[in-house]
Amino acid sequence: MYPAIILLILASPCLGDVSHILSSQSEYVEATTPPPAPRPYSFEYTAGRFPGHVDRAQKEYGDGAGTIYGSYSYLDPKLKVRTVEYKADKNGFQPSLINYEDVLAPPEDSEAVRLAKERHYALYARIANNNARGVQANPPLDSVSVARAKDRHHHLYQKIAAEHAAIAHQREGERLAYEATSVPNDVNESHNY
Repeated sequence: MYPAIILLILASPCLGDVSHILSSQSEYVEATTPPPAPRPYSFEYTAGRFPGHVDRAQKEYGDGAGTIYGSYSYLDPKLKVRTVEYKADKNGFQPSLINYEDVLAPPEDSEAVRLAKERHYALYARIANNNARGVQANPPLDSVSVARAKDRHHHLYQKIAAEHAAIAHQREGERLAYEATSVPNDVNESHNY
């Protein structure tokens, strides 16, 4: 058995593509052959993280007509074996989950979660009711530093707005003075220069 494996390993580089060795001047016709038809096959394995412990497995077989059937299983973090059975054919990969009912079922709330949900829904209803009537629920209060910053901002805003108004008034005066002292430019085509 070992000599056959060694012979196969040594011969495999010789079975590679040799098209790059041929000169570019020589004409050759590259033969294309269709891929061989699928052949039936099957395999199966189990594995684990340490000897004597199996935490995953897979089985698969092909029917020789292009359809593959199989399944794989694994051990989830809750130490429950989960299994997926599948079929792969011209319509794609079609899995079906086995023994996943507990994952799909909604979890049951603990007493603390149930009470927190009740408080949340009651607060939500109160806020929605206040918003429907136009009442602001619990407006935030400004701290002393926030109130001072708002006052500074408001004062600065008023100062800048007054400066802009003064500039606009000055520009309007300049425009009116220019129009009063300017002679309109009447271009008459009958003038000869």
